[in-house]
Amino acid sequence: MQEASFSGFIKAIFYILVFYYIFKFLARLFLPVFVKKVVQKAGENFQKQQQNAQGNSWQKAPNNDEVIINTANAKKPLETKKVGDYVDYEEID
Repeated sequence: MQEASFSGFIKAIFYILVFYYIFKFLARLFLPVFVKKVVQKAGENFQKQQQNAQGNSWQKAPNNDEVIINTANAKKPLETKKVGDYVDYEEID
């Protein structure tokens, strides 16, 4: 069975700190480039979707510009039930 030593603990802390600072340094170098690529790719996908949507809407649009609204069968809006009359009151001191 092995026992933990103080020098082993210090070594582990040192390795953790070195890894943290190396990761932090590399993230500062490469993370902006990575984010820029991701944003460009998302923009390209968005533009493709918009072009496809516009192309499909133009193809599906009818050639007839007339809009006919049939009001003969339209129902009248239902009136709300009146519960009572409005009573104005004054406060008495």
